[in-house]
This record gives sequence, C-alpha cells and structure tokens, in this order.
Amino acid sequence: MSIGRGLGTGLALALAAMAAHAPLSAEDGDVVLAADTTGTPAERAAQMVAQLTREEKLTLVKGYFGGDFPPTEYVAHPDAIDGSAGFVPGIPRLGIPPQWETDAGLGVASQGTAKIKRPRTALPSGLATAATWDVELANQGGRMIGSEARADGFNVMLGGSVNLLREPRNGRNFEYAGEDPLLAGRMVGAQIAGVQANGIISTIKHYAVNDQETERGVANFLLEEDDLRMSDLLAFQFAFESGNPGSVMCAYNKLNGDYACENRFLLTQVLREEWDWPGYVMSDWGAVHSTAKAANAGLDQESGFGLQRDDHFGDKLAEAVATGEVSEERLRLMVTRILHAMFDKGVIDNPVVGDESLIDFEANRAIAQADAEAGIVLLKNAGNVLPLAGAKRIAVIGGHADKGVLSGGGSSQVYPDGENAVPGIEPTGWPGPVVWYPSSPLAELRALLPDTEILYADGSDPAAAVRLAQETDLAIVFGTQWSSESIDIPMRLDGEQDALIAAIAAASGDTVVVLETGGPVAMPWVDDVEAIVEAWYPGRMGGAAIANVLAGMVNPSGHLPATFPVALDQMPWAGEVRRGHVTYEEGATVGYKWFDARGIEPLFPFGHGLSYTSFAHRGLTARARGDGIAVKLTVTNTGEIAGGDVVQIYVSAPWAGWEAPQRLGAFAKVQLEPGESRNVELEIDPRLLARWDLAKPGWQRKAGSYTVTVGTSSRALGESVQVDLDTLHLGPGWKPGG
Repeated sequence: MSIGRGLGTGLALALAAMAAHAPLSAEDGDVVLAADTTGTPAERAAQMVAQLTREEKLTLVKGYFGGDFPPTEYVAHPDAIDGSAGFVPGIPRLGIPPQWETDAGLGVASQGTAKIKRPRTALPSGLATAATWDVELANQGGRMIGSEARADGFNVMLGGSVNLLREPRNGRNFEYAGEDPLLAGRMVGAQIAGVQANGIISTIKHYAVNDQETERGVANFLLEEDDLRMSDLLAFQFAFESGNPGSVMCAYNKLNGDYACENRFLLTQVLREEWDWPGYVMSDWGAVHSTAKAANAGLDQESGFGLQRDDHFGDKLAEAVATGEVSEERLRLMVTRILHAMFDKGVIDNPVVGDESLIDFEANRAIAQADAEAGIVLLKNAGNVLPLAGAKRIAVIGGHADKGVLSGGGSSQVYPDGENAVPGIEPTGWPGPVVWYPSSPLAELRALLPDTEILYADGSDPAAAVRLAQETDLAIVFGTQWSSESIDIPMRLDGEQDALIAAIAAASGDTVVVLETGGPVAMPWVDDVEAIVEAWYPGRMGGAAIANVLAGMVNPSGHLPATFPVALDQMPWAGEVRRGHVTYEEGATVGYKWFDARGIEPLFPFGHGLSYTSFAHRGLTARARGDGIAVKLTVTNTGEIAGGDVVQIYVSAPWAGWEAPQRLGAFAKVQLEPGESRNVELEIDPRLLARWDLAKPGWQRKAGSYTVTVGTSSRALGESVQVDLDTLHLGPGWKPGG
C-alpha cells in the first residue's frame, strides 16, 4: 500500500517529503528530540518516525494493563500508575513519553486491582449530562475530569462514549449519551474537547455498535450500511467534528461479520479515507483477535496486555513485519498516527506532572453538582406538589437516601473521597463493587428545610414504611437501579421497589418518586404518584443536587435524552437480550423514531422535561442557508422564576423516504429570568435532511418542502414553518466548514 493510504493529506505529504530527503535514521547518530521537532503535528510525527528503529516502533503499538492481574499471573509494568487502565512505554532516547491511560468519561477511575483507590471527583452519568442538553456544561465537565487526570500523571483519558441507546437493558447505557445521533454526538464531542484542553489525549468509544453488553465479545451485530450511516456512525461523526479526539477505541463486538478491531470498513474506509482523521485507533482491552488482519485493517495499538494474554501486537506483530505479512510501511503508519496525536494534543510539549495538590476539589465538586442539577428531569408534577412547600412532616423512604447516591459500575467507576457510603452490597467484586457516593439527599433536605420535620425509613420493612407515609404530609420514595459494564439488566427498579412504591402511593396523601437509574425503567405505579424526578446516577454531589431541585433552590431544566417505554413490548425486541447474530430490525429507526414511525405512545417521550416556570416559543422562521437550514425564534420565560429551557427543533419530510417521520435537527439550552425574552438562532445540519445513498455513496437530499417545528419534546410540538430545498448530494467526508 502507499504511504499516504488512510492518512490526512498533510500527513501523507510530510511522510513522502521525509522519504525523499533521506531522513535521519536511528543509526545516523544525529538525534532530534521530540520536543525539538518543528512544523505541524504531521511533520513532527514524520520526523520522529524516521528516527525510530523497528523495535522502538513495535514498543509504541503495544499497551499493558495498568495493574497486577492475578488470574493471568500478570505483574504490572513498573512504570505504570497503580490501578490505572493502561500503560504504553515511551522512547526515552528521543524524548517520547510513555502513555499513561486512565478510564473514563465520568472521572478518573481506579481499577479493581488498585492497591489504593484514588479518590476523585465523579461527574454524573453520561445520560445525566446528555439530559442537560447543554454543550458548554458538557465541555466544563470534560475540562474538570481532564484536569484531575493530568494532575494524577495521566496523558490519555479513555472517554467519551457515544454508543446509541438501542437496548434499554444495556448495562453501560449510563456511560453513554442517549438515542439521538445529533444530541449524543454533540454532547460527547464537547466533553472530549474539554478533556483535551488539558493537553492530554481523549478517546472516543466504543467504535462501533457496542450497544449491549450481552455477548459483547462474540456477538455479530448486523446493520445495513445506510442504516448504520444514519444512526450509530452519524453520532460518532458529529462527535469527531466537535471534539476532534486524538484516539478511537474500537469495540469488542463484530459488525457485519468482522470484529470491530479488524474491520476495514470502520477503521480504514470510514475513519481514514472518508473522514480524513489523523489520530490512532487503540483496541478495547482484549478486543483483538488477530495480528496481520487487525494491523492491515487499520488498528494501530493493542491495549491491555496482562488483562489478556493474546499479545497480538507483541512478538506476533514483530514476526509478521519480519515476514512481510505486515509491511514496514504499515508499521510506520501505525506509529505515525500515535505520534501525531501526541504532538497534536500537547502530550509531548506539555508533559504531565503527577501532583495531587493541583486538584481544586471544591471547585470540581461545584462543576459536578451543576451538571447533576441541570440534568435532573422532572417527569411528572401533578398539582405542583414540587417544589416542596407547606408540608410540615415529610417521609423520606428507601434508596439509602440517608447515606448517599448510587453510581454505575465497571471500568468507569470513580471512587469518592471518603468511604463508600453503603459498603458491602453485592457484587463486591467485578463488575462491582457497588459504590454509593457520600452525598445524602436526606441530610441535604434537612439542612435546606430546617422548619420541616423529615423522617426516614430505609424501606426494608414495607409495613413500617407505609405507616410512616400515613403519618406524614408527603412521602418521597427513592427508587434505584444498579447497572454496570459487562452485564445487561432488567428494565425496572431493583428488587421489590415497585411494590414498595405502589404501597406507599396507596397510603400517602402525596407521593414523590426520585429515581437513580442507569437508563429507562418501567413505572407500573406512574398514575398513582404525584411527582416523578429522574436523577440518573447524579455523581459525587448528587445528594445536594437532588435536594436543591426538590426544595426549589434549583429549577429543574433537564430533558430526556432517551425515550422511556411503558414496557419492553413497545421496543423492537422484547425477548431476552439478543445473542449470536444480532439483527437490528429497527435499522436507523432508533428511540423516538421507532415510536413515531409505529404510532406507539411512550411512557415519557424523548426530549420531555418539566419546569417550575413556563416558556413560550414565538416567531419561528426558517430558510435555506448554505447546505442546511437557518432557524430563528424567540424564547420567553412566561413564569415567575428563573429557569432553563431546551429549545428543540424537529424536521420532517414524509415524502422523502426517511427512516422515521421526524428527526431532531437542532437544539439549544437557554437560561432566562422571569419575563425575559431571547432570540435564538440555530442551524440544521444538511445530513439531517438527507438519506445515505448506497448507489452514489454520500448524503442525498431530495428537492421539496421540509417542515421545521419547534417543540418541548418529540411529542409536544408547537409552531411549524415550511422550507423549500433543492436536491443536494454531499460526499461521505462532508463536514461543516469544508
């Protein structure tokens, strides 16, 4: 293959120039240190690669697990950070630093093998951040966790995660950003950009279609290319464009017959030839199944040796290069991509220094709390029972609300400062432990409402909990659902909590349910309670965030990033989680699009979220501009308190042959004082007005009249206008701005 295959144009030209001018070799004796290279990241990477021996190149493409792993008798590399996700040795003679890798997108995680769990600031779950619909807040969260990673000596952070919510039982939904490509891609992209603002690399994962955990390592997910392009890949594409990640992590699963980490369509055709992306592809830990096939398909670095023993990019790759099964040019290309990211993101010019004293925990907790507060969704508020007012005696029941708030498990687990608030809950080993952050909603409510008697029952004795509810003016029941990497879970609350909520609702005058869940859950008691608050996994400061919303110190402004079904039988697949050859019959018709296309009434629709104030949308206009549509409207806070409104723009063209009646076309979060109005201008990306064309690869838009509608959810739609558009074809690599 040619030197430039799969590279950006600048990088290919730089490599060619270096080859033409007899670049320095390791044997020439004239060493240029990485920090002393000049030019663009592509040119600097080429200068470095020209000096590397084959052995040094092979060093950069093999990663190690960051801790001891007794099941494989593996002892961690001595230069790895204890309990970290991974380590890749550097090249000291050239000033190329190691890559110190940490999970994940919710904060600096410690793996279960860590001798000491490092206490760090946990953001709310990815779904909670997506529920803010606030790209600036997502960026701030990324900056915060990236700063803590840097202070710990990490220069690669293994987040964010943009897999779509296709399966509500997916145990990792809490790490992701919902069901819509635009929302998920823009929110995760903003977080990635925030992480990388610290001079470190962020990954994007899990590429692609790792949308369930059941058989994630062997299942073959089947999607037609046009459906794939308009759903999962489009989410990644939006995130690439707004976040520009230095690395991609390929997934465990197969996609259309090939493992993701040896899938040429994903790794070369899409990433390199179409999207012109210059970074490097790392594998998920243990996701590599071959040597030559993976390397030649576009995998640049194998991760996690020690956690698994396959070692495809160790001695096996050295042999494959020696025999020509993997060419020297391919190896050079792999290393060039790694170095390009290290130069481009500042890893080499601004080396990390592990110094915990650089962490401002107070400021970071404030960011986590703001994220949690903005992501809490008020689902129901009959009779305006919230915010809490007038009740003299309140019962708080269940959910360990006296101790803390729940978090999701697996490799993304961030450990809090202080102890696990509720230790010992099974599983205590992988994929646990189950961790509760020490931020008690009960304690916070008592501090906010000193004149109200607030009593607590843990819910383990349902009869006692019902008696307490009968003796108080209002009952607040906390419902929880624990989820984690490597498992899928029922779409309901854990244990017998549904029965407890139903019993309390029957006994109490007013009942408020606060949910701490990994994703959508069924609510058989929905008609029997007055208010429902979805708090997700609210992070390190979750107790304070929940209390502030309940007491009215914060006006809820979150909106659902995913549809909540009434029951599983409303979904494309209602049986056991799919195994083996998994055909996604819904194709690109994911989430609200499925419900819209089939006329199904959800429990709560995508985009839904209530407020303690009210908003009006007026003066909607839309016109063709460039390749897309420019939208304008005025948003007014028509209520009596300040609040945040999520402006949602939907676009439809029933005659255009789309996968669904409508698509989310644009969105914005707007904060307004009482009576305040603001003009909002938005752009609808032209890819959201088109279908993927298999015959002539790219985005094909039909000529005709398109309907643009403003809404407060996918089912609460307001003013509409028509826009006439001409036919248009955009190539596979089209992106805003060129």
